[in-house]
Amino acid sequence: MPERTITVIDVGGTHVRWAGWSPGRGLGAVRRVPSPSRANRPDADVGALRDELVRLLGDAVPAGGAAGVSFGAALDHRTGTVYASAPLWGAHAEPFDLRAALAAARPDVAWTVVNDVTAALLHLAGATRGRRKIMLVTVSTGIACRTIDRRTGTIPVDGCGLQGEIGHLPAATALGGAPVDLDCACGRPGHVAAFASGPGIRRLAGVLRDRRGAAWDAAPLGVRTARGEPFETALAAALDDGDLLAAELLAAATGPLADVVRTALCLDPDLDLVAFTGGVAAGLGDHYRRALLGHLRREGLYLTGERDPAWTLDRIRVCAPGEADGLVGAGLAALGGTEAR
Repeated sequence: MPERTITVIDVGGTHVRWAGWSPGRGLGAVRRVPSPSRANRPDADVGALRDELVRLLGDAVPAGGAAGVSFGAALDHRTGTVYASAPLWGAHAEPFDLRAALAAARPDVAWTVVNDVTAALLHLAGATRGRRKIMLVTVSTGIACRTIDRRTGTIPVDGCGLQGEIGHLPAATALGGAPVDLDCACGRPGHVAAFASGPGIRRLAGVLRDRRGAAWDAAPLGVRTARGEPFETALAAALDDGDLLAAELLAAATGPLADVVRTALCLDPDLDLVAFTGGVAAGLGDHYRRALLGHLRREGLYLTGERDPAWTLDRIRVCAPGEADGLVGAGLAALGGTEAR
């Protein structure tokens, strides 16, 4: 009997991707369209965006098929109810039963809905050996993490079915020794994502430009952005050029996440790997890892940071392209590859 193909879908604040997938054949051709989201359409009505998204996902699945959805939002891992997504819906936080909405629109489809970081973690963990616990942090339009215990195959969740919503933890950063005040996309000030997400880094760059003036204009990052290069491309190229202002910007953006990693490793020494994925981390690659390690070298774990610095530093990885793919993870979830406890 031919192996059944599952439609796998990854919903982010910027794009929706989907493809056919099976364990034996892997991913088919991936299609990609802009997400119906506040990130793309800031003034759109949230109800209309949700309706459009349900139609888009429903149209992607053949009649009588099965679908695994990797969804970029804080959602109840047990039920598929979405609590909030700043990139998708801004500060709007009325719960949305996505799984029920999809089932109502396409009752012929077997729907599985998981958080996008959960999906990416399932793919990473399935190909990683010799690690007890793995934490995956995604840094893109939003920020979140998930931890899996590979000894039991479980992703622990709290009483709301949540885990790892680190993007909305309180945080602080500074540029040139002076604090920076920025609001998160969720509407509250001083969250990790306000400084460390893709939009957060762009806002930090605006603060740096305003504070440094002529120095910014002369620096590679300032020159590149002034001539119209996309910010993400300009930042990576400026770091390649050794731009000190770009390095200062990245240090300020990664500081809040280094604080989270340091705390996580302090509280849970069973974490054998802390991996980073998402457009920001993957796009900056080694630059991003070096910035994180710089914080952890300067302010490491108490005693361990001095006696055995490699214990921390060897646990930090930026995923290679395709190493933590939410599309593959959505397929694994649809096959029953994770258990929430």
